[in-house]
Amino acid sequence: MKIQTRKFGEIEIDEKKILTMPDGLPGFDGFEKFVLLEDPKTAPFCWFQSVEEPNLSIIVMNPFIFKSDYTLETKEFMENRGWTDITPEQLLIYVVINVSQRDTGTKVTANLMGPLLIHPERNEVVQVVISDTTYSHQYDVLSAME
Repeated sequence: MKIQTRKFGEIEIDEKKILTMPDGLPGFDGFEKFVLLEDPKTAPFCWFQSVEEPNLSIIVMNPFIFKSDYTLETKEFMENRGWTDITPEQLLIYVVINVSQRDTGTKVTANLMGPLLIHPERNEVVQVVISDTTYSHQYDVLSAME
């Protein structure tokens, strides 16, 4: 299947890799189909690209790359979603990354309070919001990787 993207132009994707967000992506109503794109030039950053809207693409990253002690209580969430066919360790977890230019240089932050949880067998994604946490929605990625 071919899709149009702002970052990569027209690309071919495997339809089996399309991820569905039944609850949608907060702030982007009406878009439920995404694909995770990896580009060696921007690794370890990935692109969470809408299949339906070429201009809707967010940067995501595996949080364990820069915060190895990142933890989430997922058992209750998984049970409520009916995700009882996999273990918490099998979930794929990504966090949304924000890159901004400042007077002091490039700032890269991660939203550790709103991770994307991906059920790899069902190709289903849900963004959860963790309210009772010490994690930040603007965690400084570059400082953590130094």
